[in-house]
Amino acid sequence: MDAIVVSSNTSEKPNSESSGISTPCGTVILDASVNATHHTTTPDSSPSLSFHVHDKRTAIYIQDECLKHRFIRSRDTSDIFERPERLHAVKLGLAAAIARIEDVATVTNVQKQERASATSDTDEGDLAAALARMAINSGPNISGLGPSAISSPLRTDSVAIRRTSASVSLLDHAAVKYIHGDIERDVYLESLITWARDSQTNIARKGTEIPEGIPPLDLYLCPSSIDAIQGAIGAVCEAVDASVTATRGPRPVTRGPNDPCERAFVVIRPPGHHCGEDTPSGFCFINNVAVGAAHAYLKHGVKRIIILDIDLHHGNGTQSIVWQINEETYQKSLNPEQSETDTIPKKLGPRIFYGSLHDILSFPCEDGKPVLVQAASASIHGPHGQYIENIHLQSYDSEAYFWGTLYPRYLTLLHRAREFLNETGGPGDDVMIFISCGFDAGEYEYPAMSRHDRKVPVGFYQRFTRETSRLADAYAHGRVVSVLEGGYSDRALTSGAMAHLCGLVDIPCLQTTPLDSVDWVDRAWWSVSNLVKLEKAAKPRKTGAARANTEEWLSRTIELLEVLNCGGEDSSTLTPSTSMALRQRKKPAFNGALPQSVRVGKTASRSASSSATKPTVERTGTTSRSFSSGVSKLESSNRDETYAREEHPPSGTEKKKLPRVILRVQPPDEARKS
Repeated sequence: MDAIVVSSNTSEKPNSESSGISTPCGTVILDASVNATHHTTTPDSSPSLSFHVHDKRTAIYIQDECLKHRFIRSRDTSDIFERPERLHAVKLGLAAAIARIEDVATVTNVQKQERASATSDTDEGDLAAALARMAINSGPNISGLGPSAISSPLRTDSVAIRRTSASVSLLDHAAVKYIHGDIERDVYLESLITWARDSQTNIARKGTEIPEGIPPLDLYLCPSSIDAIQGAIGAVCEAVDASVTATRGPRPVTRGPNDPCERAFVVIRPPGHHCGEDTPSGFCFINNVAVGAAHAYLKHGVKRIIILDIDLHHGNGTQSIVWQINEETYQKSLNPEQSETDTIPKKLGPRIFYGSLHDILSFPCEDGKPVLVQAASASIHGPHGQYIENIHLQSYDSEAYFWGTLYPRYLTLLHRAREFLNETGGPGDDVMIFISCGFDAGEYEYPAMSRHDRKVPVGFYQRFTRETSRLADAYAHGRVVSVLEGGYSDRALTSGAMAHLCGLVDIPCLQTTPLDSVDWVDRAWWSVSNLVKLEKAAKPRKTGAARANTEEWLSRTIELLEVLNCGGEDSSTLTPSTSMALRQRKKPAFNGALPQSVRVGKTASRSASSSATKPTVERTGTTSRSFSSGVSKLESSNRDETYAREEHPPSGTEKKKLPRVILRVQPPDEARKS
């Protein structure tokens, strides 16, 4: 890859007398002179800035269908933590991040143009080639006069907005059936569709649309919830398609705003990481990230997958699914189904590393049930084909302690992921990284949700994401698909989304070695004072009232928020789903008739191989321990109010089926003997 290198001594802190350029938001970009050779970094030398042609680009995926998932059980939604309306807070954070990124990108573009002008002694041909390598003439023109400024509302090539209408059919999509299908019939998927379709009738008849045995305060449905769920999955699969497309085949010298991006942040709800194969839980009905990973495997042949879960809560559903898939792949490797005459080995399944950073004291482990606590503490790497790492969040009393002591421990997730990739073949075209990205561990989350004080500073979402992106650059051609999970305080969502996008984005021509030697991100962007300004600027105004935003970044943020809310760059539609079936499953045709009482569960043979516990759940009269029960008026000033999760099961109450922690795939011993 061609590169024009700019060397810069970064050992001194920039000041007003330095040759750097200050941006309107206070970030200083060091000036540098053109160096004709590639940079090298030694212990005694300063890091260099490299002008890379093919910096990784990040796409933000917005799916408006998600807003159709609504709580209709009553008009009082104060007890409902998870609401799609909270996506507005995420968009606000993304808009603010883009405004800051544009600000930094503007400075780097000015520097490139100044350096190009300084090479007047270069002949015309060499200068044209240099300009092409630096892509000065490509991408949105900051003056608004360039050709691509008409097609893109953004002033940077680093970020693209995709407003997608992609959707999938739960009963026909191969990846959905791979994760949530059954051997004989798609019982769970059919049941889910029925629950949503009949939700209004069931609420009128018995007060809830959620079947017996599932906590109604953790889950809710309405007739249009299936549209939201199918749209969310469609957005994830479209992001996967784009990430793979961007990293395969010849790469163009310049790229337009509609070209696929290597990295993606998929802004969807409802979340997914608590949902097991057939067990909805914790606001989750379909496991979005697991389906995305299955789609990458089935359609693109991605066979080594990293899933990094940084939600406050353990992704018990994802881990149970990963365990089952890894076990199936492992068993196939031990018992290849082929004869001596077969010349082509049977296709093995994917291998998945799952790493989670979470609060062991919170849902789903808050009751201390051994099977759930043990699963959320598992660490196994290689034996039985499993690759699982769980790290527990700890409290901290200063950022110095967090970054100096705790953060290096949390990076064990990335170290283990790297070991997994090295042990299974190293870098390759069959690798992809997913992030289950929840912001509820952030320092601005409601105390009622994060009441055990196991948090991270906002800057964690930027630094951890940046280092994850570098891991993807080294092993997966830069492929990173991040999918929104939890986050319930508007401020936690806004600040977390802002930091997360800054971690995903590469500023063209501003790459450093080693990582973060020169960091273009100013962590004051998500300080309390700036967040208060941002919230005030975004507060709805009366019709005709003007916004008094004196700071340029605030005005630009509001402009970008309108783009995220009302429009964006065109997105290609999702390609038709493949007819491939996972695990060679053959299901009889479904004639549309559902049984009178469809329960969530597997067939007898599959149930016999599961050791999941089924705690009883109180439905009325007392408070049950659910994800969100008992929280009153979250938007009120009493944000330190805690909510109960006590279980007092009445006699005769049907037990709740939680996501299985370990799913056995082989038939029971009796079946084997027969």
